[in-house]
Amino acid sequence: MEQLNYEVLKQSGYDGFIQKDGVEKVMQFGEGNFLRAFVDDFFDIANEKVGYNGKVVLVQPIAPGLAELINKQEGLYTLYLRGSEKGVKVDDKRVISCVSRCLNPYGDWDKVLEFAKSDDLEIIVSNTTEAGIVHDNESTFDQVPPTSFPAKLTRVLFERFSAGKKGIIMLSCELIDNNGKELLKCVNQYIDDWKLSDDFRRWVNEENVFCSTLVDRIVPGRIRDPEEVKALDEKNGYADPLTDVGEVFGIWVIEGPEGLEDRLPFKAAGTPVIVVPDVTPYKKRKVRILNGAHTGFVLGAYLAGFDIVRDCMHDDTVRGFMNKMLYDEVIPTLPLDKKDLTEFAEAVQDRFNNPFVNHELMSISLNSTSKWRARNMPTFLDYVETNKALPKCLTASFAAYIAFYSSDIQELTEQGLVCRRPKGNTYTVSDDRYVLEFYNAHKGDDDAALVHAVMTNEEMWGQDLTRIEGFEAAVTDILGTIRKEGALAAYKACL
Repeated sequence: MEQLNYEVLKQSGYDGFIQKDGVEKVMQFGEGNFLRAFVDDFFDIANEKVGYNGKVVLVQPIAPGLAELINKQEGLYTLYLRGSEKGVKVDDKRVISCVSRCLNPYGDWDKVLEFAKSDDLEIIVSNTTEAGIVHDNESTFDQVPPTSFPAKLTRVLFERFSAGKKGIIMLSCELIDNNGKELLKCVNQYIDDWKLSDDFRRWVNEENVFCSTLVDRIVPGRIRDPEEVKALDEKNGYADPLTDVGEVFGIWVIEGPEGLEDRLPFKAAGTPVIVVPDVTPYKKRKVRILNGAHTGFVLGAYLAGFDIVRDCMHDDTVRGFMNKMLYDEVIPTLPLDKKDLTEFAEAVQDRFNNPFVNHELMSISLNSTSKWRARNMPTFLDYVETNKALPKCLTASFAAYIAFYSSDIQELTEQGLVCRRPKGNTYTVSDDRYVLEFYNAHKGDDDAALVHAVMTNEEMWGQDLTRIEGFEAAVTDILGTIRKEGALAAYKACL
């Protein structure tokens, strides 16, 4: 079967939107699954809906990559967005045509710098992993190319400045706090290191807009089942090794100045992209609702016999526990509009019920101590301060956390703490070594002694949790219920 390109796509009878020609307006550092299922999807929709007429030039961030394959397919690839919306199964297919080419800077650095001088370039996007935004002392101005991504970007901007061109909009998608600000900080460090001019520094900081952004779409990436791949190729009429898969839900929150939204093509195209003056409340929304929901219910659900997230959403008790936690305890502590928060929480249930993703509870359980501290404890503390009472579900969640880490401990190995759940099978708890050693050392404690030891461990929580009135007694009581009657009984008591 022939591999996807424009001629093969035409012969296949595909009747969706395709734009072969356009103006190269976007430089994108990163050609992996996430950006192709997220950012490039939005640019493609903008081309269709509002005639943006923009093409994206991808830049491969590291030496091994997809440039050769992307160019062989003339930038085309098939994107499937799969999931659930309001309880209805969704499986949408779109052939993305906004990509014009992919440059490998380790062989085409001169072409990257040439495109940097283009009058048509408006936007630079990046997703070079969390480790990408770092200042590397080994990167030099004359390297071909410089080692780190911020150094590459500094050279691109210097080339553009030297050619007398206007500034760009920088949209950083790396998964770190204040990604745009951190990237600009690195660029300024290279300006110092390389002793570049004050005029260039002024141009970088005043003529360019560095935006911190929050990205939210789960992207499994490739389809792993060879039989499904074969069936889709037959159905499509072409082979596509660049096929990408993401969940149907997606939102991109961009922190930027007034007027930026009008310079971007996304709002008019109806894409889930918003520009706000401060991304912080939206990050808090994601961490406390989406991530907090996961950490808040999965440990007890696993002890109750569940293995994947979707099955939890089909159980009235677990789903009810999660929703009560979100609507009664989490949402009231957040600063955004209640309608916005409620809609986001409603989408969480759909996302967890995705019929295409078998999201294992054990994979979510990794490092639950730091996760509970970062995702759930801030809500817990805010609720206590505001209501002068304990939140029932979050208190039960903390008890379930302790139960998960101490359920019939078998042994401590190099891989983790081996426990046994009520249904009989063993499981391995993965966390920081000091956490695992702590629970193993306390495996002979009764529930009251264990709860006290956990709550007074300030290395885990940053404070002594026994100082919160009634918390220790409540957790001890709920832990006893989990041990004797099961986690579902403890969850049901919260409803």
